[in-house]
Amino acid sequence: MIREYTTTIEISGPLMLVDRVEGVAYEELVEIQLPDGEIRHGKVLEVDSRMALVQLFEGSSGTDISKSKVRFLGKQVELGVSEEMLGRVFDGQGRPRAPFDTAPPVVPEKMENINGAPINPYARDYPAEFIQTGFSSIDGINTLVRGQKLPVFSGNGLPHSAVAAQIARQAKVLGEGESFAVVFAAMGITFEEADYFIRDFRKTGAMDRAVVFMNLADDPAIERISTPRMALTAAEYLAYEKDMHILVILTDMTNYCDALREISAARKEVPGRRGYPGYLYTDLSSIYERAGRIKGRKGSITQIPILTMPEDDKTHPIPDLTGYITEGQLILNRELHKKGIFPPMDVMESLSRLKDKGIGKGKTREDHADLFNQLMAAYSAGKDARELAVILGAAALSELDQKYLKFADEYEKRYISQGEHENRNINETLDLGWDLLKLLPRSEMKRIDPRRLDKYWPVGGKDTRDSGEEDG
Repeated sequence: MIREYTTTIEISGPLMLVDRVEGVAYEELVEIQLPDGEIRHGKVLEVDSRMALVQLFEGSSGTDISKSKVRFLGKQVELGVSEEMLGRVFDGQGRPRAPFDTAPPVVPEKMENINGAPINPYARDYPAEFIQTGFSSIDGINTLVRGQKLPVFSGNGLPHSAVAAQIARQAKVLGEGESFAVVFAAMGITFEEADYFIRDFRKTGAMDRAVVFMNLADDPAIERISTPRMALTAAEYLAYEKDMHILVILTDMTNYCDALREISAARKEVPGRRGYPGYLYTDLSSIYERAGRIKGRKGSITQIPILTMPEDDKTHPIPDLTGYITEGQLILNRELHKKGIFPPMDVMESLSRLKDKGIGKGKTREDHADLFNQLMAAYSAGKDARELAVILGAAALSELDQKYLKFADEYEKRYISQGEHENRNINETLDLGWDLLKLLPRSEMKRIDPRRLDKYWPVGGKDTRDSGEEDG
């Protein structure tokens, strides 16, 4: 039921206070008609007694409170969903985003509330299948598992945009007959960044299996709040009603949280850490927890939120709270970036808490777990040797330490680093790991089962890594 009022009593920035309202609900959509007939939009942020606080999407400049009409539409923000969304670009309100998408609006199969519905924990299924990103530093060491939420922690000036674009175009699920798509949501980015993403997706063909939501830096803050929810609503429809496996990439969650802080300040709420609202944890969890697998449903939603850490500070509220909610983190390292390594993935600091569930026989390969344990142990020893060489000089290192030092250098150059358009499958990643380990003495392979060591590193025999033989 639509209700119209002319009882606006105050406007402060993007907020409007309407008096003597009845039956108004939290997050209800609002239309504001100006005296010249222009229509602006907003939503209810707070209802107190007979007053409603309205957040304007387009701002309040030029609004005459004595002559403007406020209509409460009796519904919350909804997104029209359909399989026709694949290949399209939308704004933070679900409309085609010009100039990137000039086609007519999608004809929806149904309308969905963008706030979604909480998943009953009992209905959740455990993440268990491998998703291939084409990055050795992720697939081989910090494996992404279907249904997982695995954020990327970056810093200003680091190539997280290029990493996000590469994951979006390369990611795939293994297995026949599996439908896979990417839902990509960008918040608070510049027009140049948006143009980079769209050009890259179209040039590589990734656009055909993607749904893109773009919120630019000059768009309203309230639209930035709705953008990830729009993306997740589209993902839930494709995953749970169309049986697709969906990878949701959200960049940059720091811009989202800054918009949340801006709105909180406008509402004169008591600030928490660094000025962010006290409910930041709850708000972030309402986004991150929309990833997962549901029992009895074929589809799944996997999330990769990307955030930039102010001053590279992992204790900042945004990465700190994100780390509590998600199942690990992938950290981009500034020192590796200075060395020219792309992606500058800090594999020692990164962690995928569910990687053990997505690797092994029948998922990746039976040697995967032993191999990544040995690679990490060798890289750690190599970094220790590098620090020792800084203090004592490389000539003072033992012969074994020098081999570990060489291994660490080659590991960064050949395994972590790869081209911006280099897409390695999991077998190539695992085989590369074995080739690097051969820089070290076989006697140092203490974390690998002797049967697998004989199979993948034979002594005077035939290498059977591709023969299909199984462990005894």
